[in-house]
Amino acid sequence: MAPNTEIRSIELREPVDVATYLFTRLKQLGIDSLHGLPGDFNLVALDYVSQCGLKWVGNCNELNAGYAADGYARVKGISAVVTTFGVGELSLPNAIAGAYAEFVPVVHIVGTPSTISQANGMLLHHTLGNGNFHVFADMAASLAVDVAKLTDPRDIPAQIDHALAECYLRSRPVYITLPTDMVQRKVEGERLKTNIDLSPHQNDPEKEDYVVDVILKYLAAAKNPVILVDSCAIRHRVLEETRQFILKSGLPVFVAPMGKGAVDETLPTFGGVYAGDASQPGIRERVEGSDLLVSIGGVKSDFNTAGFSYRTSQLRTIDLHSTWTTVRYSEYPGVGMKGVLRKLTAQLPKLNIVPGPTPPENLVPAGESTEDPTITHDWLWPTVGQWLQEGDMVVTETGTSSWGFWGARLPKNVINISQILWGSIGYATGATQGVALAAKELGGKHRTILFTGDGSFQLTAQEVSTMIRHNLNPIIFIICNDGYTVERFIHGMDADYNDIQNWRYKELPSAFGAKEGTYKTYQVKTKADVSALFADERFSSAPYLQLVEVYMPKKDGPEALKLTAAASARVNAAMK
Repeated sequence: MAPNTEIRSIELREPVDVATYLFTRLKQLGIDSLHGLPGDFNLVALDYVSQCGLKWVGNCNELNAGYAADGYARVKGISAVVTTFGVGELSLPNAIAGAYAEFVPVVHIVGTPSTISQANGMLLHHTLGNGNFHVFADMAASLAVDVAKLTDPRDIPAQIDHALAECYLRSRPVYITLPTDMVQRKVEGERLKTNIDLSPHQNDPEKEDYVVDVILKYLAAAKNPVILVDSCAIRHRVLEETRQFILKSGLPVFVAPMGKGAVDETLPTFGGVYAGDASQPGIRERVEGSDLLVSIGGVKSDFNTAGFSYRTSQLRTIDLHSTWTTVRYSEYPGVGMKGVLRKLTAQLPKLNIVPGPTPPENLVPAGESTEDPTITHDWLWPTVGQWLQEGDMVVTETGTSSWGFWGARLPKNVINISQILWGSIGYATGATQGVALAAKELGGKHRTILFTGDGSFQLTAQEVSTMIRHNLNPIIFIICNDGYTVERFIHGMDADYNDIQNWRYKELPSAFGAKEGTYKTYQVKTKADVSALFADERFSSAPYLQLVEVYMPKKDGPEALKLTAAASARVNAAMK
């Protein structure tokens, strides 16, 4: 979904307080809610949140806040999270690292001790006790594309504007320190009447024309070209350009696992998920047998390629990225895909098209018994695909849910949010809070749906409390299969370190303070139970939180996960 970057009209007298300037800029960028936790070094700054038209979320811990901010940004286009110095900000880096790895624009604001305290090296709480007030910012610099230390009011407006522009345009986190004695300092507010320049990367026209001509030559000569769309097409905001290219070219189109949801899967040219050896029958052969592969926003990580099992030749590949293009072995730095795709689409000739494989139709796979009542992954995910509705926002945990979701053919405009590259278990529950909040702010009928495993859920379950607090009402499916199933397939199928303590998940909404009548819980243990639940219109459209325990065999997993684990094992064995 395209971010809301419309700058709101403002009426501000000048000068303005630093906190006013910062939070107003966030509001102007389309951020309507701030995630985070209070701490003594950010409390005065938080007094400005509501004054600037923002809503304070208030998460259960900083790690959850970071995951939530990540999910919010993937829907709204950018997000912000506020922590306190030291103890607060150091609970966040895991989430921020995930945002950095997966190109998610998150603004991390840290309330710090006063500039005077820092200059004097005072022995303050939340410090290491050695007078070093820069160590945390130095750590954060590796996970941010800009670090803005707001210490001089003369520079602060420019620092804030630069950091926010970098965050949005480079689609990665930035880190901003806000010392306690800077919060109420006055700065020039005139700049707030001028939009931050968020113009996307512009290619050199001459170089862009040359690259387009080269690509057109190869496209025209190809006998059976195909398109592969991946996550950076989403992260770098070229989905509309990609859609137009797909429609105009008429070529068979596939998505990588991280690109699930980037392409309209109702298109007759959509062929499914390509993931090397973990692809469904026919897909791998079609992609790897093509004589030209147009890759849009590719991320060739291990899980995204099923253990690096792609068998595509660079000699037959065109790679389009945000700020560079590679045509076979020729590299064109500075020539980004947004402009290239627009011109390619405008100039496309009639291409040679060999039909791709028949798209999966969400049918029970061959060999899957319909008489056996046991819920299996191979049965569940195609069934989920049939139940989903246009506009759903589906969050899938790194694990059986993400791999299984490959087998669900999606209706139009379904967003799939997962964290396949960073792969931090527990991410999905925290992210669901941010996604559901963003969906609520956008209005319309966007259901937020979470699929997560019981092991993953236990890491961040507290964030259900925040969902209840803000009446976000997602549908939460917890796959109850006695532990870390994804880890079992990688190593240790029967090892006790992959076991967990089973919880009574249905009781959690009540334990977290949900009032009677504001939520509903279910248990499904058979295929008939699932089918009946999905057929229940009250369940599918309920305006309250719903939690479903889905019971599955301990050692069952999606076929894609099994194939990925096997491919990864082969790679690891070869490297020994």
